[in-house]
Amino acid sequence: MSTDQPPKPARRNLERPSKEQIKLLPPFDALPLQCIHVLRTPADYAFALEQLRQEPFIGFDTESKPCFTSDAPRTGPHVLQFASRDRAFIVQLNGEPPRDFLREMIESRHMVKVGFGLKSDRGPLLRKLGLKLGASVDLANAMRKLGYKQAVGVRTAVAIALGRRLRKSKAATTSNWAATRLSESQVQYAGEDAFAALAVFYALGLDGEPPA
Repeated sequence: MSTDQPPKPARRNLERPSKEQIKLLPPFDALPLQCIHVLRTPADYAFALEQLRQEPFIGFDTESKPCFTSDAPRTGPHVLQFASRDRAFIVQLNGEPPRDFLREMIESRHMVKVGFGLKSDRGPLLRKLGLKLGASVDLANAMRKLGYKQAVGVRTAVAIALGRRLRKSKAATTSNWAATRLSESQVQYAGEDAFAALAVFYALGLDGEPPA
């Protein structure tokens, strides 16, 4: 009886689409601004919870005021974003949001957070809020398992999974996320990031896999 083992399948090593290739794609169907809610009042937070509790998977992202010198203190995150399949909710941490809301959304094992680079969010969330990120799916790891050995962020993942071009404003990326009031472009940018992550998650068919 032969003891030879069948050959293992070759490990895939896929190439990311280039910036030039992504520019040729049709635009991503972004959320309308009226579907992105900046939470300020108790009623806002109650509405957000009502909507998000209906979702088993939630798009998640954070934003921090950028540091332009190596010795500048890092005090982020300053903004948290949560998204369902048709809305996004923006939380400004300098507005002292309800503690119960933050605990449920961040630590819940029932609402699975979906996003990119979540490993790098865990430490800042714990330091700033004393909260541990609960059930989550890091899409950067998922893209690596698919065969993309180079780091894949949300813009590239949208191109791969959806065949669409997600607009990313460098001005918004480097803007002051600790501002008392966010600009319209910041709100759109933040909401789209969380919403796009969830869209990629479903496009890849990952909703049947166990979270971390």
